[in-house]
Amino acid sequence: MELKRPRLLIAAMRGGAGKTVVSLGLAAAWKQQFGLRIAAFKKGPDYIDAGWLSAASGGACYNLDQYLMTSEQIVRSFAMRSARSEVSLIEGNRGIHDGVDAKGSYSTAELAKLLACPVVLVVDAAKVTRTVAAMVMGCQKLDEGVNIAAVILNQVSGKRHEAVIRESIERYCRIPVLGVVPRQTRDFFPERHLGLVPAEEAEDVSEAVASAADVMCRCLDLRALLELAESASPVACPAPSGTDRAPGVAGGIKIGIIRDSAFQFYYPENFEALEANGASLVWISSLENAPLPAIDALYIGGGFPETHLEKLAANEIFRASLRAAVEAGLPVYAECGGLMFLCRGIRRGDTLFPMSGVFPFEVTLGAKPQGHGYTMMRCVGANPFFPVGTVLRGHEFHYSGIAGCIDPGSFPFAFKLEKGHGVVAGWDGLCYKNVLASYSHLHAAGNEMWARSVAGAAESFKRLKTTISVDSGLDLVRPESRSLPVVY
Repeated sequence: MELKRPRLLIAAMRGGAGKTVVSLGLAAAWKQQFGLRIAAFKKGPDYIDAGWLSAASGGACYNLDQYLMTSEQIVRSFAMRSARSEVSLIEGNRGIHDGVDAKGSYSTAELAKLLACPVVLVVDAAKVTRTVAAMVMGCQKLDEGVNIAAVILNQVSGKRHEAVIRESIERYCRIPVLGVVPRQTRDFFPERHLGLVPAEEAEDVSEAVASAADVMCRCLDLRALLELAESASPVACPAPSGTDRAPGVAGGIKIGIIRDSAFQFYYPENFEALEANGASLVWISSLENAPLPAIDALYIGGGFPETHLEKLAANEIFRASLRAAVEAGLPVYAECGGLMFLCRGIRRGDTLFPMSGVFPFEVTLGAKPQGHGYTMMRCVGANPFFPVGTVLRGHEFHYSGIAGCIDPGSFPFAFKLEKGHGVVAGWDGLCYKNVLASYSHLHAAGNEMWARSVAGAAESFKRLKTTISVDSGLDLVRPESRSLPVVY
């Protein structure tokens, strides 16, 4: 079986060179000019760039990450999602050869080779001319197995500036310049922390995407870039793995997803994996003044609850219903921002904003990342989802932390970290009853048992519950004597 779909990878020499704006502008421009169905992908674990690419392409944007996934899992995931489109567009991350070591392990270049993908290099041309050719040639020579097929110049000052760089690249690097983007006077993409503001929080996503598309329609050779994508060589593709459901999961389970502007960091692959395991997904807002609906499990992803503290704290009905559901045994899987929301409160300055109160801890906000990078976790404690001994790969990026010091000997952490920081140095995974909350984000394509585990917990809870009525009027569920493993 071979992957033959047209595909193109947008890379750069460093972060901040403009590849995100070029990528989402190109996706929107292709869609607008040619009416193409585009499969968008983001290299690495990033949620925010993926969110913008999703808005630009009009469909889900999927992540490809060599640390979180094996090569076989990457090719299989890419082939399955590419099959739904007419052309695939991948945005790289950092510099094209930047990896975790001097060999460039897990780099954008390695991904391009794995997928036999033509690469277009976005070059920030500010304050440089002929030296651009030397930089491009260096990228070509460092690994000649990477098909660097064209260049897009960004931040170009004028016609003379363009002419010198274009001639230098075409003479010495022997590849074409297929786009020249002038210096922009208006920034449609506001930044926060180390990247863009999430699309879910932007004031006018459609205006920003339309502006980027307009720039790329005027500045890029859209037809030549499409032809370059169509020149991609076939690549061997592993057969689909098929659906491997958890034992006893027949379907019909309802898994709630808290998804709103406070909690928006989810991989679409995780949703698809839950659905493949028989789940119907129920979309829930933590910002609406309503109780938790009747569900069999709950998934709370990451996000920026710290930018919504007043609204979250004021929504007492929702927070109380979540606490009651947890006490009734509802399985809850939470990541990063979800962990913060499950704590007693989040402190900003002198003010403590009450959250769900499932865990008796206070969250503080730092000026610098408390954990940033890939993680490797070994399951060492009882929890509702993973057997002891399970090894999971994820990533973390959080400015928050737990106030004070939690002694791992006195509190039941589920995970010992072999890589990463976690809740406290080297430990992650807070547990209470059927709740597991971690600072690490997991990707279902690389942790294939995750969806089976969550679906299996939901199925067990569905079988064992009986409906009860509580004072709030919320229909909750109470486990019978044979409940899920309860962790305190």
